[in-house]
Amino acid sequence: LSWAVTYCWSFSMGSAYQFHSWRVFVVVCALPCVSAVVALTFMPESPRFYLEMGKHDEAWMVLKHIHDTNMRARGEPERVFTVNRIKIPKQLDELVEMQNESTNPVLKVFAKIRAEFRGIWSTFKKCFSPPVKDNTVKLAAVWFTLSFGFYGLSVWFPDVIKHLQADEYASRVKMHNSERIEDFTFNFTLENQIHRNGVFLNDRFIGMKFKAVTFIDSSFLNCYFEDVSSVGSSFKNCTIVDSFFYNTDIDDFKLTDSRVINSSFHHNKTGCQMTFDDDYSAYWVYFVNFLGTLAVLPGNIVSALLMDKIGRLSMLGGSMVLSGISCFFLWFGTSESMMIFMLCLYNGLSISAWNSLDVVTTELYPTDRRGTGFGFCNALCKLAAVLGNLIFGSLVGITKAIPILLASSVLVCGGLVGLRLPDTRANVLM
Repeated sequence: LSWAVTYCWSFSMGSAYQFHSWRVFVVVCALPCVSAVVALTFMPESPRFYLEMGKHDEAWMVLKHIHDTNMRARGEPERVFTVNRIKIPKQLDELVEMQNESTNPVLKVFAKIRAEFRGIWSTFKKCFSPPVKDNTVKLAAVWFTLSFGFYGLSVWFPDVIKHLQADEYASRVKMHNSERIEDFTFNFTLENQIHRNGVFLNDRFIGMKFKAVTFIDSSFLNCYFEDVSSVGSSFKNCTIVDSFFYNTDIDDFKLTDSRVINSSFHHNKTGCQMTFDDDYSAYWVYFVNFLGTLAVLPGNIVSALLMDKIGRLSMLGGSMVLSGISCFFLWFGTSESMMIFMLCLYNGLSISAWNSLDVVTTELYPTDRRGTGFGFCNALCKLAAVLGNLIFGSLVGITKAIPILLASSVLVCGGLVGLRLPDTRANVLM
């Protein structure tokens, strides 16, 4: 979102509607979430929930539907659902009534809340007790390392591309020292220049643009500025005397430590004047993210087709190790095309690890601890994503080596830990 806000190009639809890119971006990102909420209303509740609510018939119907769907997928649609007895879990309301004999409704509510928290805490402690204690620790390490490396590098990778472009752009800067220009009309774009100790006398700047132009210790005497835009430009320690500014975006923020004497500003431009034509790297922010996301599609297909054949652990550990290796080779990237190719390879490999990790986590926990265990791992995942963004964001502007090496080593270590998890391919869910 911050990238989209930075570059504020817009388009109009007729005379009544105007769309700015970051608003459209937010709306488009919200559509899948809204669709998911609508889709959830058509999904049945879990059998365990129905049993705890006392809805035994509904629980039986959901179990029968699961059985019939699985048998059709296995090519055995004639198999009949033979379960006629279901063990009913101890209901929370009964526990509350046993702990609270008072008829006070307020006390009943507090007792129920207290019992809920006790139940949550009790289930959480079970995740760290045998026989799943070691699995919880290993899963936590895998979730943390995968999230740290994936989100930290993927989110900030377009900025790495931008820094490469900025370095190349800065290497072509043109220097002008101690120049003196009199009675000249500038009606064209000045780009990627530094003017130091210059003198501009009786010059006219009309219908033109400064793009990445810096004036240092320069003087503007009796100059005229009209319809001027300045993108990434500034006037540092300059002296402006007897000059007139009309319909420009030159303001106090661009006049750094400069002296303005007997000069006037009229009808200044407001708002953001930057477009993709002014800063082509802004386009790359969207394009690189699009390519990286598109690379996830074949990874999803491959993981869906091969997970049962090669095993969950082989896919989890292998994908993390291979993605760590591909991340390492980003360090040697010197061109934009090579870096983007390695990013696509990295994302395609990483998504297989994510898919297999979801399956392994679900299959390693018994029913009474599955939701809590999965939720704990996801909480660590979000924490790792935040830490990854903070650490990578602070380093990406300094050097690309440290973030890339950090992500690579973390992913490889997490993949090796993942290979130590029990294989659940042929196991029956507990």
